Amino acid sequence: MFSILSGHTGSVNVVRIFSTKDKQILLLTGSVDKSIRVWAKDSESTCRFKVTQLIRDHQSSINCIAALSQFGIFASGSSDGRVMIWSLKETATESYPTFEHRQTINIKPKLLPLAISLAFLDDSCSILAVAGTKSTIQLYVSNGGDFVTAATLTGHENWIRALDFVEEVVDGERDLILASASQDKYIRLWRIHEGADLPTANRTANDPALGILGQSLSNKAHRFVLGHQHYSLTFEALLIGHEDWIYTSSWHSSQGRIRLLSASADNSLAIWEADPASGIWICTARLGEISAQKGSTTATGSTGGFWVGIWSPDGDAVVSLGRTGSWRLWKCMEENKWEQAFAVTGHTKEVKDITWSKDGDYLLSTSSDQTTRLHALWKRDGISSWHEISRPQIHGYDLNCIDSVNEHQFISGADEKLLRVFDEPAGVAVLLRDLSGTQTEKVLPDAATIPVLGLSNKAVEISALDEQQVNEEATGDREFAVQSAKRIDQPPLEDHLSRHLLWPETEKLYGHGYEISCTAASHDGKLVATACRASSIDHALIRLYDTSTWLEIKPALRSHSLTVTRTRFSPDDKYLLSVGRDRQWTVFERDDESANVYKILHTDPKGHGRMILDCSWAPKEFGRVFATAGRDKMVKMWNMKDSGVSCLKMITEDAPITALSFDEHRHGESLYLAYGMETGSITVYILLKDLDVAVSIKIASGLCPSKTISRLMWQPVMKLDSRNHANDENFNSVSTRSRLAIASDDTSVRILVLDSLQTSM
Repeated sequence: MFSILSGHTGSVNVVRIFSTKDKQILLLTGSVDKSIRVWAKDSESTCRFKVTQLIRDHQSSINCIAALSQFGIFASGSSDGRVMIWSLKETATESYPTFEHRQTINIKPKLLPLAISLAFLDDSCSILAVAGTKSTIQLYVSNGGDFVTAATLTGHENWIRALDFVEEVVDGERDLILASASQDKYIRLWRIHEGADLPTANRTANDPALGILGQSLSNKAHRFVLGHQHYSLTFEALLIGHEDWIYTSSWHSSQGRIRLLSASADNSLAIWEADPASGIWICTARLGEISAQKGSTTATGSTGGFWVGIWSPDGDAVVSLGRTGSWRLWKCMEENKWEQAFAVTGHTKEVKDITWSKDGDYLLSTSSDQTTRLHALWKRDGISSWHEISRPQIHGYDLNCIDSVNEHQFISGADEKLLRVFDEPAGVAVLLRDLSGTQTEKVLPDAATIPVLGLSNKAVEISALDEQQVNEEATGDREFAVQSAKRIDQPPLEDHLSRHLLWPETEKLYGHGYEISCTAASHDGKLVATACRASSIDHALIRLYDTSTWLEIKPALRSHSLTVTRTRFSPDDKYLLSVGRDRQWTVFERDDESANVYKILHTDPKGHGRMILDCSWAPKEFGRVFATAGRDKMVKMWNMKDSGVSCLKMITEDAPITALSFDEHRHGESLYLAYGMETGSITVYILLKDLDVAVSIKIASGLCPSKTISRLMWQPVMKLDSRNHANDENFNSVSTRSRLAIASDDTSVRILVLDSLQTSM
């Protein structure tokens, strides 16, 4: 990751690069918050950008931006039905380049612009194409002054999603080609030719010898005059091949060769090029899911498809962003032969919860995008980096909470009334061993698959297959097992993640009456505590389940009157702490005679002034200490003794505190406490044994999420480091190095490293 740009208060719809004459790179971003922000590289930092200009002239969401750096202008289109033209100020009074408003175009007939494109006709003339929520394209031209209407292009049958110009030189004549992509599943090419005569391609199409074919290719010629120069605009070609909406179309031009890349909701990219002999446009490569099987659930890509397709600068690679949150990368190995490589993946909606495996080998995250994802280190050649290694759960409900039961099992809760338990399959264990160096001796199921119209991952066994059969083609459930058993030497591709790296579901836990709000597993993995959303004491129950039988331990724990937001077991599992929306915290104590029975020991109905959102236990070496945080903008640290519970320390902030976590491992005589706020900022306190503050570290804003922190979790770093350095005489078991995992509503999962009180990404 190079940099994170935070500032917009709504979704960012468009990003464009603008290069000034002095080669300074600017970023133009448009958002639902009705603003355009101009970002320039911070002169004081090599990897940070800052906002140098904020434009708020539009009255609605910014949908599209087109830049023409050669002329120092850019155009912005908004849902207010207007396109605005902005020009670079020539005065150098400011330290950073700024833009000034030049013209407002009220589109007639009125439409909401979804796509715009700018190009230059000659050294002083430019052309602007605008399209959107109608089937027509509006063309405007400028001779250095205001843009005026030149033509209206018809032919599409639905909204137009993308426009892009490219220059083509034919027999010494320079033409422009405009590509328009629509929801009608077609791409149309339009040629803009300089001169009174029609371009050669159009004259050929009108040849009577071609008969009906020639008539179908011909179209009305639009003519306009700009300055003293005549231009014609004619229909060039109709590109047919996609089976669903086309979201983007972008040109790549190099050494006289032009190619068009299109991205569609049918889960495919297409590369188009004119045949050198006939001039007919053909699809030279099709990337993505080309087969008829596009997935049986919404999470495997059957709806939404690819949203954007982008060329690399050299044209030897393309990337696409899809609805599953991943960038897919293809590299051109030889002429028109493309091979997919691994790329960046991530959640597409708010990340609600995270948990480390019990041994700290990997991190699990769960999200409102209805997926649970496993992230682990890929170690190779002295380099290590974090990647998504498995996608254990693909669900039909938004997922709210997760926790690890043991090294090979986790439990998750969603917007349904039950919880689900998943076991690690052998295929994922082998993948983690090969990529991360983890080891397992437990007998695991081979793989998992989602049945058609089902929500439960079904275990698939391939133990009866020999090595030759594993490498052969397979269908149905067996295919999933075969694909999961294949050995790979790099992080899996998106297709593999969404189909072949699921975890089998082994149990369902019933009992709650509403959506699951939180879950926690004991440190020894023998108990699970769960709660659901509630508006009365009858449903604000904490239910305990015995993991040996997965049966509920009755009666349920009753203390809260509203939703329990978080439950946490103490490090020795003797106590269970719960907090809720009713501003109350409660400590339950394990019964001495029955290890599975907990009873109320202490409770404070007014623990905070507003709802309590999170809680955490300190390591046992620091006593029976726990912390709570809430919407009253306070962190409170409590000390529990035989005589009762007292508040040791209060930390006050300027925003609601939504997550906090004690590092459960000692760092010499100090202790780490991290908390995150609704604003996305994170603070780490280094506490001494008497809980006095030794150091307070406010994490740099560039490393923090841009929205609410939903969960913070320290990695069980001591186990991990001790195992990895078992033969290292110089390894100090009391390490100051810790990893902090962060889940946020900005859809990101982050891991920060604290090393000798310094923070890095």
